[in-house]
Amino acid sequence: MPESLNRELLEVSAQVRGLLQDLQNLGFDEVPLAPPTAGLPRCGTAGRADGGEPGVSCRPESLEEIRADLENSPCCDLCRERGNLVFGVGDPHARLVLIGEAPGREEDETGEPFVGEAGRLLDRILSAMGLSREEVYLCNVLKCRPPGNRDPRPEEVAACRPFLERQLAAIAPEVIVTLGKCAAQALLQETTAVGELRGHWHEYRSIPVMPTYHPAYLLRNPASKREVWEDMKGVMKRLRGGGSR
Repeated sequence: MPESLNRELLEVSAQVRGLLQDLQNLGFDEVPLAPPTAGLPRCGTAGRADGGEPGVSCRPESLEEIRADLENSPCCDLCRERGNLVFGVGDPHARLVLIGEAPGREEDETGEPFVGEAGRLLDRILSAMGLSREEVYLCNVLKCRPPGNRDPRPEEVAACRPFLERQLAAIAPEVIVTLGKCAAQALLQETTAVGELRGHWHEYRSIPVMPTYHPAYLLRNPASKREVWEDMKGVMKRLRGGGSR
């Protein structure tokens, strides 16, 4: 072995010994090693490897991987007609996820959800909760704008729902808020009106869900802002660990 390489190995060994001694002095008896994830298949929404094989190790997929799948594999005709994919924005590890219905004209132009007047109202609601859109995650059931901002069709919701489920699995939020009828019914697989769903906790894959009105509805019906604020107070309480409402 060349003398220079031998010296380098001795220096590295001395540094490692010094580091281990420092850790021991701090009270560490062992150094846990994270299991390697490279090469493992991605986990599905049920926590199993893609394909649903039980007992097979897998790794959580990232939002970037989910977005790439959606960009590369159009799931319905809306994907072919859109201006921009509106996937979602915010903290990829957010404690709170808010889900709307579908992108509008301004969202289709910018590729970001909740950027119009309804989005500005949502920002004010979040601010009153002590939050910003950078601290939560915002997305829609549909990732592409329906023509003329029409209501999403059942087949479009069915095509996009798996991507929403994968987003939620990747983020693993503590609380979900659905905004409007479409989001609540799509996520909870309900047909009940949002006016009856709101104000009560529901559950999606063991995650508490609070349905409430969409900010666009509040622009048309400002008297309902009081009800939404009551819902959001319940959300804040749940995030603080204050139990159910």
